[in-house]
Amino acid sequence: MKYELQKTDSGSKARAGKLTTDHGEILTPIFMPVGTAGTVKAVHQRELKNDIQAQIILGNTYHLYLRPGLDILQGAGGLHKFNGWDKPILTDSGGYQVFSLKDIRKISEEGVKFQSHIDGSRHLFTPENVMDIQRVIGADIIMAFDECAPYPCDYSYAKKSMEMTHRWLKRCCDRFDATEGLYGYTQSLFPIVQGSVYKDLRIQSAEFIAEQNREGNAIGGLAVGEPADKMYETIDYVNDILPQDKPRYLMGVGTPENILESIALGIDMFDCVMPTRNARNGMLFTTQGIINIRNEKWKDDYSPIDETLGGYTSTFYSKAYLRHLVKCDEILAAQIASVHNLTFYLWLVGQAREHILAGDFTEWKKVMVKKVMERL
Repeated sequence: MKYELQKTDSGSKARAGKLTTDHGEILTPIFMPVGTAGTVKAVHQRELKNDIQAQIILGNTYHLYLRPGLDILQGAGGLHKFNGWDKPILTDSGGYQVFSLKDIRKISEEGVKFQSHIDGSRHLFTPENVMDIQRVIGADIIMAFDECAPYPCDYSYAKKSMEMTHRWLKRCCDRFDATEGLYGYTQSLFPIVQGSVYKDLRIQSAEFIAEQNREGNAIGGLAVGEPADKMYETIDYVNDILPQDKPRYLMGVGTPENILESIALGIDMFDCVMPTRNARNGMLFTTQGIINIRNEKWKDDYSPIDETLGGYTSTFYSKAYLRHLVKCDEILAAQIASVHNLTFYLWLVGQAREHILAGDFTEWKKVMVKKVMERL
């Protein structure tokens, strides 16, 4: 994988760059639709590519390991062949999912023993076998196995958790470097900065992650309940430490405002379930603001969902029709809303990139943050 830093905004730390993988280029800043179980919910791969214009999508190690299982994935030739997506894929290590099963998992230095949320069967994730699993899945970018400390947690817990994450990272790197991809293309490993909301721990973790000299780096453990200003403060000083010549991935973030503010702080890559999850609940992100399509005011609004956004879905269907589908619990409602929201998210980061390259990102962002977060 190669990363080229193309332009830095003069009024902020915003960056425009290009990631090159064996499955294609990714222009940053970029938003990555979340395809946890090998599918972005309610969205066809053709729509992802042609309508949403996604450049990279996510899969999840925990879910894919349990279903369909490694034999099926390897038999297909990896996740790309299994789901028919021929562009880049990133896989989360499953750490966050495992740790969220707090009542049915046990953490130790070895790794994490857990019970499947599907059938109660018992499993063990270690830094080594999570690397092996991600080799089988075959994503272009794979994540180190880490512990995402809960928020809030006390300093002592955060410190011990971070230190174990660092020890696990060394084991991940050793296993990754001792093995090769299975399908004839290269994979890249991203370490993850942890340390909860404690500045000295975050700085220590960022320095340790930077020292590993991997091809990209991630910031985890944010957007888990801490105040937004604390999140932005953490991103700011962590990015001062992470290398300028490598991509920075902020995991699990977030709202359009979160994304724009984090781009201004030097983040290059984002993922979040919000656009698809909120779509299924009738919340639409648009170029003019946020719409709750369930509201009475849209029942006879025959205008397109978002004419400014463009694209088939957002311009073909009316607000009134989508509201009708939502109220009737029609499956098509989730499909239309999901495609629309993801199209908006990709449009937003694309616009940010254009304004970074044009040199007026900071001025544009001030206007856009207010606009896209306004409730209509």
